Amino acid sequence: MDLLFKNITAVTMNPVVPILRNVNIGINGRKITYIQPTIEPAPIASRTIDGTNKVLMPGLYNCHTHAAMTLLRGYANDRALEDWLFNYIFPAERKLTPKLTHTGTMLAIAEMIASGTIAFSDMYFFMDEVANAAYEAGVLANVCNAVIGLDKDTYDFHKDNVYSQSLDAINRFHNKSDGRIKIEASIHGVYTSFAPAWQQVTDFAAKHDLGLHIHLSETKTEQDNCIATYGQTPTQVFSNHGVLDFPCVAAHGVWVTEEDMKILAEKGTHIAHNPLSNLKLASGLAPICKMKNAGVNVSLGTDGMASNNSHDLFEEIKMASLLQKYAQNDPTAAPAHTVLEMATTGGAKAQGRAHESGMIATGYDADIILIDFDTPRQSACYDPILNLAYSTTGRDVEMTICRGQVLYEKGEYKTIDIEKLLHEARTAMKVFTN
Repeated sequence: MDLLFKNITAVTMNPVVPILRNVNIGINGRKITYIQPTIEPAPIASRTIDGTNKVLMPGLYNCHTHAAMTLLRGYANDRALEDWLFNYIFPAERKLTPKLTHTGTMLAIAEMIASGTIAFSDMYFFMDEVANAAYEAGVLANVCNAVIGLDKDTYDFHKDNVYSQSLDAINRFHNKSDGRIKIEASIHGVYTSFAPAWQQVTDFAAKHDLGLHIHLSETKTEQDNCIATYGQTPTQVFSNHGVLDFPCVAAHGVWVTEEDMKILAEKGTHIAHNPLSNLKLASGLAPICKMKNAGVNVSLGTDGMASNNSHDLFEEIKMASLLQKYAQNDPTAAPAHTVLEMATTGGAKAQGRAHESGMIATGYDADIILIDFDTPRQSACYDPILNLAYSTTGRDVEMTICRGQVLYEKGEYKTIDIEKLLHEARTAMKVFTN
């Protein structure tokens, strides 16, 4: 056995046994292979970690990111989404290069693994560089580059660099490292492209057996304009054009209707809820409790750092719960276990990994994080699920493991040269200030 956690408390996200106390959990290679009470003789392991006053849980899934936007953290704040996007972010993004994208993505991954995230779904430029950064760092990633085709009469997906980048990324990275890296197709949104582009992208996805990643009903303006243009909501438009016929992650879903929720559930579309980004841009609040009641799988995301400023998914977990309680005037809405599910099993479903990740159980991948409960913030603990949802921050993460490989431990990065990366990031930022 490679690694053994002794006398540990585990929040498993397994509905049959959600909490295990005083157990030994062992890892061999990439798999969890041993879970037994401490009264059983412990097997010999290459490394043993005392789990006293610590909690083990599945690693977190960040299901909507624009990772390289980490270089634009704080670049243009306190503006409405359309103004922020078209007048500030899009012009800044034109300065991005492959190298800058790699640096920004690595910076995002460093922040994510230090705060317990082992997987991310990214929609951004130079997707081969994003995929390469994820591969080098050892995390799970679903990677795409979104089609933006503002001229419906002249846009041709096959002449867009997104097409050539996607082909290159598929050839280099799709299912690389036994599926650790996956390439997807993407449509930015109903308001940045038109039906001919959607058809070309879905044809491409079908040909290469890819999932899709889209923005959906993020703002009231988007929703209202879509209804004015098509007589339908973005969900209905995309459904009628076959976009939702694929395994699809739809980011935001803030303004979806009850009819939309039925469609999303029927199509098996996953929602990536981004509460902090939606708050910061005053986009509104996604009705995630209604979505889940309708049968929609809900995951969590941070969105880009220019519209959130933190990749700490524990912030999203807490905020997702508190916002629903406030909006519904119901303290029982979005309880702790539900929001933890969104960040773990919900994320694994959204990335197509539910059969192997998102849960602590024998036979599952060792995609797990160790949380320090021997701190003033955590020492009073009556239920570790409640503490994880409402008290924990990324700073409490002591160890991050993906597929059995330790990526981060007590401030030390195992797969990233953090000093070199920070120097590159500081240098890169000068591009956006000149």
